[in-house]
Amino acid sequence: MSSVHVFAQDFQIKTVAEPNASIRALEVTDGGEVWFAGSNGTYGVSENNGQTWEIDSISFHGFKLNFRGIASSSKGLHLTAIENPGMVFNTKNGGKSWYLTHFEEGEGVFYDAIRFFDYKEGMILGDPTDDCFSILKTYDGGDSWQKVSCLKLPKIEEKEAAFAASNTNIESQGDSVWIVTGGSQARVLFSADRGENWTVQKTPMISGKTMTGIYSVDFYDHLNGVIIGGDWENKSYNQKNKAVTKDGGKTWRLVGRKQAPGYQSCVQYIPNSGGSKLVSVGSIGVYYSSNYGKTWKMISKKPFYSLKFISPNKAILSGHKIISVLTL
Repeated sequence: MSSVHVFAQDFQIKTVAEPNASIRALEVTDGGEVWFAGSNGTYGVSENNGQTWEIDSISFHGFKLNFRGIASSSKGLHLTAIENPGMVFNTKNGGKSWYLTHFEEGEGVFYDAIRFFDYKEGMILGDPTDDCFSILKTYDGGDSWQKVSCLKLPKIEEKEAAFAASNTNIESQGDSVWIVTGGSQARVLFSADRGENWTVQKTPMISGKTMTGIYSVDFYDHLNGVIIGGDWENKSYNQKNKAVTKDGGKTWRLVGRKQAPGYQSCVQYIPNSGGSKLVSVGSIGVYYSSNYGKTWKMISKKPFYSLKFISPNKAILSGHKIISVLTL
């Protein structure tokens, strides 16, 4: 099972687990634990930076559980299940027992990602069920969740969507939160006050078809951010699928038009890099940029869905029945 794959000099990808699940959600807790959540109700935890894993699964009254979101708070770890019904589970004892904290049935219910601002206040992003994206908020660390009224949220455009590709289409820094969209539009929804008020910014990213748009967003600090995505149905197309901002998302500039990957489902800044170094993953491989996304180098041709940095020189990668450790 354990194998080492080296494609580009100075990078190493080592397979450390092969769960029977498609894995799109990763989390690193303040206590140093690394968690994943995936399909078939599967989850896993590592206490040694991803080298070995304890893997288990959750079952709930015969429902098919497909986890796409994961986050930690003062009340433990939280997993979000997509599709109807949408469900949120919480463990306060490292996975020994799980509690259902939200259950929602209805047409169009589909929760994509989860993010906490601090130990108590958090947000879950879901597909539109009316004329806005579905958003749940918690103020008690995830013990309970309340649905935000569309009257307080930006209106969506026809056939605008959000992608549950890597648990990274929602990002926060302090009180600021960014949500990225796709489909008919490729927009960034921004709130400076944890979702009380919103502004919407169009981007130059590809859009217009069902599977086009922004799949992932990351911010190095309050001002410097990156978005990535593309056309899932034309994965080799590498134009208009990467952009950066230096003003907190007010304006976005396309980057990486020549030496660059096509469709990618997740992008993350390398910690302590001053915002210059990036790693992205997708079904066409793993890529690295050392110059703010201007040019890119392929690290590996292996497909992955998501990534999460443990330290400035180590990240966890997840994909279809695979967990790997990337060492820079």
